[in-house]
Amino acid sequence: MKKLVLTAVLIAMASTAYARDQISIVGSSTVFPFATTVAEKFGQSTKWKTPVIESTGSGGGMKMFCAGPGTNTPDITNASRAIKQAEKDLCASNGVTPVERMIGYDGITFSNSSKGISFDLTKEEIYLAVAATIPDGNGGWKENDNTKWSDINSSLPDYRIDVMIPPTTSGTRDAFVELVMHSVCKKSYGMSKKEYKANCTAVRTDIHVVQVGENDNLIIEKLVDEPRRFGVFGFSFLDQNSDKVQGAKVDGVLPTFDTIADGSYGISRPLFYYLKKEHIGVVPGIEEFDALFTKMRQPDGVLEEQGLIPLQ
Repeated sequence: MKKLVLTAVLIAMASTAYARDQISIVGSSTVFPFATTVAEKFGQSTKWKTPVIESTGSGGGMKMFCAGPGTNTPDITNASRAIKQAEKDLCASNGVTPVERMIGYDGITFSNSSKGISFDLTKEEIYLAVAATIPDGNGGWKENDNTKWSDINSSLPDYRIDVMIPPTTSGTRDAFVELVMHSVCKKSYGMSKKEYKANCTAVRTDIHVVQVGENDNLIIEKLVDEPRRFGVFGFSFLDQNSDKVQGAKVDGVLPTFDTIADGSYGISRPLFYYLKKEHIGVVPGIEEFDALFTKMRQPDGVLEEQGLIPLQ
């Protein structure tokens, strides 16, 4: 009897899903421009409609994606970091099976206006600018009292620290915390995973570090307006706006296509999208969209021209 009821539910879900003939995609603002390019090509070159894509951030997208199967949930979610165990558990509890697709690599940049001074920073200097708490020099911790870059290193400009950082729902924020803040506390301060997660995850909430939304275009505008301000975002967006903004050197290395590809730029991460297995063959066009994305992300493809560092 239970098997008959389950079958009836699945049939009902399938028939309802077929009523939606347009793919729904959510997730990462970093992957958004790549997915949009593929979606536009998909709408032009196939019999299917152009997918609807929302830039919700990696975390926000995963939450919507894992909410369950059915037409009120997205078919695909973009992510600028791999799915977390908690998200896997949420998906599993709601009957969702994520199918992972890694599309390439991206670097996380610490950028300012191209009209401003070119900075050369270490990861530790970035950490000491944005962290909520920092070492007090006596084995303890204190609230971050650095207000100018010259407070951190006298050779740096006497500029007020002014940094825009993505929200906690952003995969870029997750990667920045892991690759910069946790890295510094692990390597420079010799802390254990438990210690650096507890002490080196939170960013300042004062005027020196401002959390901004998933609109990278707005960040560019704010950097152009104030050349002494910095923003944290992906290399692909820096590449698309190279006439307006510049990336700081980090540990002596500029963020470029080549330095991210060869690993010499130390703040880089893989990019993904996830397909909802339960919607494949139910919502029309998902497999074809997946195939087109795979084709367009190849080396020397359209997405590489947009700044995606392809898989080798």
